[in-house]
Amino acid sequence: MHIVIDHSTTYRYGAAARRVHQALRLWPIPGVGQVIRDWRVDIDGRKIRPSSRDGFGNPVATHVVDRPVQALVVRVHAEVETLDRHGIVGHTEDPLPPAYFVHPTELTRPDDAIRALASGCRAEEDGDVPRLHRLCNTVRERVDYQPLVTHVASAAADALAHGAGVCQDHAHVLIAAARVLGYPARYVSGYLAASAGSDAASHAWAEIHVPDLGWVGFDAANRICPDERYVRIAVGRDYRDAAPVRGVQLGGEAESMEVAVWVSEQ
Repeated sequence: MHIVIDHSTTYRYGAAARRVHQALRLWPIPGVGQVIRDWRVDIDGRKIRPSSRDGFGNPVATHVVDRPVQALVVRVHAEVETLDRHGIVGHTEDPLPPAYFVHPTELTRPDDAIRALASGCRAEEDGDVPRLHRLCNTVRERVDYQPLVTHVASAAADALAHGAGVCQDHAHVLIAAARVLGYPARYVSGYLAASAGSDAASHAWAEIHVPDLGWVGFDAANRICPDERYVRIAVGRDYRDAAPVRGVQLGGEAESMEVAVWVSEQ
């Protein structure tokens, strides 16, 4: 599938920010199932390129504005050819071994409710893949899709307690529960192309390490394994590791953010 992405994020400051630092993870990790035909990132019209890779292998650039700024616009334009691999990413050559992704983080720390959810999907007679599909579906049954109930700092346990959240929360709950069952699991940020009756969006899902298969993607928000409509960007233990943009600023009170995403197949 040929996918075209146009994504802009506008940061506005009620009072001018005097200095802005941003870490950008907006470039895809090289991998199977996607061929990059074009990928451009610019900030206020100036092209930005990755300058290094982080500990997870994600391309990263650091952007600094050392002057008063009232607004900042980050844009991504990309064209990608994708294949449907039924969610199988496989045995990738990553900087960190799968075992690193068994340990919980602040956003994926399991509580009793997450442990109970995981235990309910543990049936010994199942193979790994059927068990993980059941876990994925159970997470979606327990966490309804509702924007504005959670925020970027919400933990998996909070989303499950609320019974609602967005794709980030579905991914965090699935990751936390999979780790309870002993599976290495990691967070993926990326894009999902629009299909009939749905909106294009930046998106998030989980990858779980399965013996013999390697890493396999599970999107609890949509109850499927990622197919040719998905574009992988960055991975990490949770959202904080793979966030497309993270930053701090000096001044710039009353910050607001406007996001426009257009992702389509051609």
